[in-house]
Amino acid sequence: MREILPALSRWYAQGSPFGLATVVSVSRSAPRDPGASMAVGPGDEVVGSVSGGCVEGAVFELAKEVVESGEAQLETFGYSDEDAFAVGLTCGGEITLLVRCVSPETDPSFGDVAESVAAGHPVTVATVIDGPAPRGATLAVWPERVSGSLSSAGLDVAVTADARGELAQGATGQRHYGPHGERREDAVTVFLHSFAPPPRMLVFGAIDYAAAVARIGDFLGYRVTVCDARPVFATPKRFTEGVEVVVEWPHRYLGGTVTDHRTVICVLTHDPKFDVPLLEKALRRPAAYIGAMGSRRTHDDRMKRLRDAGLSEDELARLRSPIGLDLGARTPEEVAVSVAAEIVALRWGGTGMPLAKTAGAIHRPGTAPEPASDPRSASAPRSTSAPQ
Repeated sequence: MREILPALSRWYAQGSPFGLATVVSVSRSAPRDPGASMAVGPGDEVVGSVSGGCVEGAVFELAKEVVESGEAQLETFGYSDEDAFAVGLTCGGEITLLVRCVSPETDPSFGDVAESVAAGHPVTVATVIDGPAPRGATLAVWPERVSGSLSSAGLDVAVTADARGELAQGATGQRHYGPHGERREDAVTVFLHSFAPPPRMLVFGAIDYAAAVARIGDFLGYRVTVCDARPVFATPKRFTEGVEVVVEWPHRYLGGTVTDHRTVICVLTHDPKFDVPLLEKALRRPAAYIGAMGSRRTHDDRMKRLRDAGLSEDELARLRSPIGLDLGARTPEEVAVSVAAEIVALRWGGTGMPLAKTAGAIHRPGTAPEPASDPRSASAPRSTSAPQ
């Protein structure tokens, strides 16, 4: 929902009801993950997508019906080869959507939720999708407060506790409860949609490649910081608006900032006095991805220096170096695509192979792999990017 938030906020501020369709479950080769949203607003304006174009026409009509009736609906779309013209997913997967009407009258908390999401503040929206509780009822949960109700105090208490637990991980998915929040019962199904702050991308070395990597990181939804000890290179005018630029020795900056299991660290300095102290710290702290630029000779020298600094083989196995996938990239922009491809592949367990050379589902169901907090979990074979 984050990408369609400006339109939703505008409609909500105008007091215009809109139909909001959200993917609440997927199976097999579904094209979008739980949480993907599409909305139909005033004047039949459409924003967002729930299937990449397969069922959007049917969802458009369903959203208009929900706005007119005010009653939320749960709808499942799958694939049927019996009728080539039937509405369904051509990919062979299955998605279940909750479609509800949103307005200041039906969802008084939505404005506060939208402000929090836009500001990067954590919030989880819990919505009843099935069971004796009112379908479409919502409860907004922040770390310090809640707003709304799902029908009973007991259910609100149980869902609040789970929502805050999911919020800490930025996780989204279904939970099941009894009518009054009883555990180990499944009468009521609730969809928890968590909006955690955007993950961080830390780019070290303010060179032309860094500018390109920062742009693509911003495009992918990361909160990007570029750090370099050389003020002549670390100037905001060289980077996309919204990218934070810091003048500091890289290892000092990393030592004073927070990383977590979603953080991406790209070391583009390829100068031992910068990257060895930096990688010594990076490889011993939480991060989803740690990549370092440099030739194979640079990589071999760097690995020797890191071993001399006392890093273990398990810690060194987390390092993706030379950085990126082998795309034959040459320009800074092409290299940035190579780096981004490796980050995405590692996040979702992709092979990096051409899809034409693989078999099975294209869109993998479920959520991302477990974060690589254990260094051994990030020790997949490395590929190379463009000349560096």
